[in-house]
Amino acid sequence: MTFEPVPDVPLDVEPIRARPMALLDTAMKVLYPSIVVLGIYFLFAGHNRPGGGFVGGLMIGTAISLRYVARGVGAVRSSFRLPAHVILGLGLLMSALTALVPVLLGGSILEHGDKEFDLPLFHHVKVTSALPFDCGVALVVIGLVLMAFEAFGDEQAASDPATVDEPAGGPTGDGREFDQ
Repeated sequence: MTFEPVPDVPLDVEPIRARPMALLDTAMKVLYPSIVVLGIYFLFAGHNRPGGGFVGGLMIGTAISLRYVARGVGAVRSSFRLPAHVILGLGLLMSALTALVPVLLGGSILEHGDKEFDLPLFHHVKVTSALPFDCGVALVVIGLVLMAFEAFGDEQAASDPATVDEPAGGPTGDGREFDQ
């Protein structure tokens, strides 16, 4: 058995691009929707059982993290139609309004009420006014997670010298332009 030397690779050949990992992509197709459904369950069941808006938002943030690892910042941006700061703002507005509406109606802040229904498919359902507050908290958490991944994964901002902040006093930080 003889070994032949490997021929030299010419310099003008393009490097091999990294392909997405097949196992991670396959797992993401199953795990992403499952984690989102679990987060929604925690959001709705949280008032009467463990969970709530924060835990539900964290679970959905976990699904977003999985999408970021598997496909990058482009997939995270395409996950939601609204920008991250709008999602965060809507959540904050929803939570604040839910907290303050009882005050306008003569009650105390964050006071809640409940209503019970008998629905054909779900049988006995109890809805509380804490649900919109929890939804707002979940939106705030999801918005923060989206903003974090957009900031970490924004290659355009990292490569643009106009967006890089220099320390006070010039590039060296001590008032001199360059060390002599």
